[in-house]
Amino acid sequence: MKRLLRSKLLWMLLATLGLGIFYYVYQRYDALPLQQRYRTQALQSGDISLTVSANGTINPVSLINIGTQVSGTVKKLYVDFNSKVSKGQVLLELDNSLLMAQQKQSLANVESARATLELASANEARTRGLYAQEYVARLELDTAIQAKKAAQAGLQLALAAVEKDAANLAYSVIRSPVAGVVVDRSVDVGQTVAASLQTPTLFKIAQDLSNMQIDANFAEADIGSIRDGMAVRFTVDAFPSRSFRGVVKLVRLNPTTQQNVVTYDVVINVNNPEQILLPGMTAYVSIPVAERKSVLLVPNAALRFKPANYEAAKPAEKSADTSKHDAYSGRVFILKANKLQPVTVTLGISDNRNTEVVSGELKTGDLILLGDKQTDGKASNASAAPRRMF
Repeated sequence: MKRLLRSKLLWMLLATLGLGIFYYVYQRYDALPLQQRYRTQALQSGDISLTVSANGTINPVSLINIGTQVSGTVKKLYVDFNSKVSKGQVLLELDNSLLMAQQKQSLANVESARATLELASANEARTRGLYAQEYVARLELDTAIQAKKAAQAGLQLALAAVEKDAANLAYSVIRSPVAGVVVDRSVDVGQTVAASLQTPTLFKIAQDLSNMQIDANFAEADIGSIRDGMAVRFTVDAFPSRSFRGVVKLVRLNPTTQQNVVTYDVVINVNNPEQILLPGMTAYVSIPVAERKSVLLVPNAALRFKPANYEAAKPAEKSADTSKHDAYSGRVFILKANKLQPVTVTLGISDNRNTEVVSGELKTGDLILLGDKQTDGKASNASAAPRRMF
């Protein structure tokens, strides 16, 4: 019993000692000058721009799908991936054995139709003479005339079949309709291609890789700020330290909805004189939609910070990181005469680091509070996720 009582007294003594140490440290910290307790920064003026960002895919401006109108087996291939081709150049040949046989059959049908026409013509002439001598009735003459016309139509039909077979035979040789670069080949020698309801794609040819375009999907909240002709900056994973430029060509009116998220395709023209931007690359696009020159800038950290033991902020206030309106209210704390002074300001655009001050009792050089030194010191050990810079 005495041992239990002694243990309880020991724990009470340790707890009292701990509270005393905490109170001492707190009093020492609370007695520090405000400038030593908080991180501060002097307000400065500068330029700021508001950007909207999205990911997109780099594509050729003109990508031609080469197909076939006839079926057959691939006999010869003349080009491969990355081959440069000229307009009219032969790309591929299909086995034309069946097509040539069909054409020979059609030519034979033409000869047969001609023979039939010659016989019908002779019969019509003979019948016409007999009718003039009143040896045959009118019905026999009309029958001979009709047989000759049918033979003429049969000949025209046979000639049309020959033209059709010649066209199909020409289609067995696939030629490039444009000059460009082969970016995709979907067939090999010996492979059978069937031209049915849907024409199979054999090759894809990019007309000009020195002029590319980016198809970027922007959220509907950002699309209202994007206009044709706006300047664009973007990066690609292949060249992370290099920034490229483009121009907005078109905002397509056809929306895409996935999981209740609506996006719009923004087409961006890009010059690619070095041809280092390849089809299919992912582009990280940034479009400046608003810009301000020589304005007072407040760090966004100051808009988020509220000193301990200070009254709760009004619910109507908004965070600088979540609002994208042209002007909204916020509150910051400045250090003046070694006292904390709250200041309500009207804010403009933000670049996710700083925010424009439209109006408020702030001026260049004011010491603004960014955070608590003791709290920030503990949080600084955690590593922050890197951000992609444009």
